[in-house]
Amino acid sequence: MATANTSAIEQLLGSKAESLLGFKNPKIAKERLHIPGPDFIDRIYSITDRNPRVLINLHRMFFHGRLSGTGYLSILPVDQGIEHSAGASFAKNPDYFDGENIVKLAVEGGCNAVASTFGVLGSVARKYAHKIPFIVKINHNELLTFPNQANQILFGTVREAYDMGAAAIGATIYFGSEQSDRQIIEISHAFAKAHELGMATVLWCYLRNSAFKKDKDYHLSADLTGQANHLGVTIQADIIKQKLPENNGGYQALNMGDSSYGKFDKRIYTELSSDHPIDLTRYQVANCFMGRSGLINSGGASGANDFEEAVTTAVINKRAGGTGLISGRKAFQRPMAEGIKLLNTIQDVYLSKDVTVA
Repeated sequence: MATANTSAIEQLLGSKAESLLGFKNPKIAKERLHIPGPDFIDRIYSITDRNPRVLINLHRMFFHGRLSGTGYLSILPVDQGIEHSAGASFAKNPDYFDGENIVKLAVEGGCNAVASTFGVLGSVARKYAHKIPFIVKINHNELLTFPNQANQILFGTVREAYDMGAAAIGATIYFGSEQSDRQIIEISHAFAKAHELGMATVLWCYLRNSAFKKDKDYHLSADLTGQANHLGVTIQADIIKQKLPENNGGYQALNMGDSSYGKFDKRIYTELSSDHPIDLTRYQVANCFMGRSGLINSGGASGANDFEEAVTTAVINKRAGGTGLISGRKAFQRPMAEGIKLLNTIQDVYLSKDVTVA
């Protein structure tokens, strides 16, 4: 296992280094959390109702790649060919129209697993399914319906993923959308079937509702995303994927005026969190049964400062008690060598003994 260069992490954090690395007083103490570690499967997953085959596949994921045996995950997710359209996603790097290059990037980048579509992973399954754990994404939001809609539909069956040799299935639920009831029912059934067959489950717990955009975009609020996480672990997601929170107070904002939305307690914003990004993310972890289901945050869109942003997200996730990062566009929308470097830079945060849970 390589030793991470902490000075390089500090350099990439820049002016945020002191705030993120020096944060010491979270609202929810780390002693209340189930913190990732080499024994996480034995300590946490093994006492659940998951059968031995699920534990084997979780072990495959947690003990693969550069982060093997650390209790942390670095996953390459590339389902953007459907979710964001192939042209928009791969125009920067047309090599990734060929799904084999997606899997190659995950392998060469030292990832714990690769998450992609039935088509991508199925096209090269016999060559790679035994070389890196597959997470088959079973539903998507297609972008050809006019006007576009926020609706996740199944693109295949759990059995197809199992026959492909997948270690896990992945799915998205758009909590708060008009179709969320159907998606919750569909995916809870799919997760039960996946566990029966011995596969792990990963849930993209995303929010979709135009009402969530007010003075701020509360799709990124800690309180609303935290509740989405809580719904996700309720349908027995082993791993939760969530966007990094950027604000708080979604419930308060949506209860302004004559509206009545959900239920909340003001202590969410005073006793359980603060405005610090590590506290906001810790509230997400708390809603994952205090970390019993691992929280992995997404890396976000590619831009001018990808390395700085990726390291910032990784430091926040790790110090909050999260389980890792799932970063796609920042890696594949650049030459493969640079994509590998970015993935390794993220992994260095989780390998660093100096970046610890706050």
